Amino acid sequence: MKIALAQLNYHIGNFAENNKKIKDQIQRAKTEGANLIVFAELAVSGYPAKDLLRNQRFLDLCDESLKEIATLCQGISCIIGAPVRNTDPEGKPLYNAAILLEDGVIKLICKKSLLPDYDVFDEYRYFEPNSNVSCIDIQGTKVALTICEDLWDDETSNNYVGDLMGELRKENPSVIVNIAASPFSYIHFENRLNVLRRNVIKAGCPLVYVNQVGAHTDIVFDGRSLAFDRKGEILAELKGFEEDFRIVDIFALADAHTHTADSEIALIHQALILGIRDYFQKSGFTKAVLGLSGGLDSAIVAALACEALGADNVLAVLMPSIYSSDHSLKDALDLVNNTGCAHRIVPIKDIASSFEETLSETFSGREPDLTEENIQARIRGTILMAVSNKFGHILLNTSNKSEAAVGYGTLYGDMAGSLSVIGDVYKTQAYALAKHINREREIIPLNTIVKPPSAELRPDQKDSDALPEYDMLDSILFQLIELEKSGSEVVQSGFDETLVTRIAKLLHNAEFKRFQAPPILRVSQKAFGSGRAMPLVAKYIF
Repeated sequence: MKIALAQLNYHIGNFAENNKKIKDQIQRAKTEGANLIVFAELAVSGYPAKDLLRNQRFLDLCDESLKEIATLCQGISCIIGAPVRNTDPEGKPLYNAAILLEDGVIKLICKKSLLPDYDVFDEYRYFEPNSNVSCIDIQGTKVALTICEDLWDDETSNNYVGDLMGELRKENPSVIVNIAASPFSYIHFENRLNVLRRNVIKAGCPLVYVNQVGAHTDIVFDGRSLAFDRKGEILAELKGFEEDFRIVDIFALADAHTHTADSEIALIHQALILGIRDYFQKSGFTKAVLGLSGGLDSAIVAALACEALGADNVLAVLMPSIYSSDHSLKDALDLVNNTGCAHRIVPIKDIASSFEETLSETFSGREPDLTEENIQARIRGTILMAVSNKFGHILLNTSNKSEAAVGYGTLYGDMAGSLSVIGDVYKTQAYALAKHINREREIIPLNTIVKPPSAELRPDQKDSDALPEYDMLDSILFQLIELEKSGSEVVQSGFDETLVTRIAKLLHNAEFKRFQAPPILRVSQKAFGSGRAMPLVAKYIF
């Protein structure tokens, strides 16, 4: 059996564009002699459609699209993901389904059984789980048709929700097909490979896995669809972070193929580029603006934006204050020259002085403190939003994950923006990312990378005045955030109790800031945002 793997970038609710892509791939598969073409989970609607799944017109358009796509399925079978209505008055109103299209009609509907409700997933909000599973027949071939989580059958995994495949294996399928919407994180792919290969070995039959690609605001899908022969060897591995198409003879044995893993930083780089590009394209914008300080974080975001959107579409605004060093301004201008993006210099010294004069009577008798520092950050945020409003540019936020975690940022100041590009990238990772960006030529000035990080909001300020060294800070934060350990568990793993207590309290106390932050491009297994739902006023627990 020749199976076409169609890995596409879908746009939620853009039925005309999605349908055209899908139909073009079906026609290509027919022309190239495929027996079956497979698309991703919820391809028809786009994923995650969230509360659009409660909109009846949206669901009607899903139904109409399925019927339209089915008309092309003459002489070829098609498996595609879509939401379908639950006709039973009991349970949730929808099923997450894999649809078999044959002979111009909807031939069969397979419903997802294991609905994830962890991290960024909330499928129980919309879908009813399927309780009856069985293999299906496609052109005389017995197929175990599954949807994403249905394959996660390892009790040692955090994703374990039941051994559905154990039931399907009892029917001795000839091939397993899994359609997925599996988000990217920089450590997820090897785990995904292991799960898929384990299912192949257990069932003793080939497996086809089709994932979607593209970004939907914060969630990035990496694609990297796969086909395995019955021995668990890779027959096909589709591209990462871009659309791809491949036809495989599923019952052939694989030629020698070794999966080559990219470095974590290289994967993060690709994911961020895709995340920026899709955010702009799918929202209908082309131009970006950001504040460029001469520091590492804004330099990285500027470089990524230029790569994703083109330097002609990026405006960097330099806003030096009385505390800005000459080398910071030079570093920022060097980056502008290296990337070719446009720039403006808008000094804030006089604006800050005006604020101080205006507030002098109100603040009488009180020494300058963090308040005045935050005013500078808020002046910059106001200027950037003014430029955004005036010229229709999207403001990119430049805060990193380490800063966001401990609240080292100013609400309505440097936390402003429509999209947080590196808010899921720790500072230590940011240094590695900068070096990766410079792998072929110097884009980010060397001085930006090697100088001590500083917000430059007071004389001789350094990040280390307020925070531990970033390698120590990030190691503790990783355990608190990604590994979801308590402070006391982190101490038991060997870290200083006083330091852990301080960092854990900073993390807890900054929750209200992150609640108001822009959406963050997710590249880890636990990003701030929808995948980490924390109360704002809970009592601190160590």
